[in-house]
Amino acid sequence: MAAATSVWRQPSILPGFGIALGITLSALSLIVLVPLAALALKAASAGPADILAVATSPRTVAALRLSFLGALFAACVNAVFGMILAWVLVRYEFPGRRFIDAAVDLPFALPTAVAGIALTAIYAPNGWVGSLLAPYGIKVAYTPLGVMVALIFVGLPFVVRTVQPVLQEMQADVEEAAALLGAGRWRTIFTVILPPIYPALLTGFVLAFARAVGEYGSVIFIAGNVPMVSEIAPLLIVIRLEQFDYAGAAVVAMLMLLISFALILFVNLIQARARRRFGDV
Repeated sequence: MAAATSVWRQPSILPGFGIALGITLSALSLIVLVPLAALALKAASAGPADILAVATSPRTVAALRLSFLGALFAACVNAVFGMILAWVLVRYEFPGRRFIDAAVDLPFALPTAVAGIALTAIYAPNGWVGSLLAPYGIKVAYTPLGVMVALIFVGLPFVVRTVQPVLQEMQADVEEAAALLGAGRWRTIFTVILPPIYPALLTGFVLAFARAVGEYGSVIFIAGNVPMVSEIAPLLIVIRLEQFDYAGAAVVAMLMLLISFALILFVNLIQARARRRFGDV
């Protein structure tokens, strides 16, 4: 018994392990586990037949497909361009750099409804950008493309702010040494620059993906909310709640929870493997 206790409780100069663990578990249970358990119980109250009917209905499948594929696409775009933006902000000095650096945080502070209205005004057929794309037959607002634009907007800061500190710690001497040793630009990027920032980049990708999956306010204005076309899963949940179909809304929410958990767990496993390979940043 004493041996088991010593293994569970590692020696530490900081007192209060029991109290700290109790507070942590209590907060985790009250804030995360209890609401999720209530959601699962409410979804289960619908019965197997109703759960299957809601989960396999074409409208639910279309909404889930748009939400997750759109979030995945937005996270991939943010991973690429967010890394480039972080690189430019760290490695180069140019007029307006501080302004751009501050503007990156706007999606954090801007209310999502305001962001949705602004994006709709810009990308609508009569908007600044939408009017330029309309002659080419490209329609952004009120289409799935508009949903992805909104998701890219809200997820970009997560990648930039996750990768930027890692780039700031990297010395430019390493890149110069690689160039002196004969490495080309692409080889320097893939063998010198990317390995140290890979775990941070994956973290930013996961955060951007998680934010995009559950995004609601900035999407509903630009999406058009056409069932089977541009309707996202969070909106479908709200619609079912307005129809007093609480069990059906819980089923859709539970599906989103399970799919999100599986995808994020998969990416975290890849991230853990990357950390073991390249070392902690």
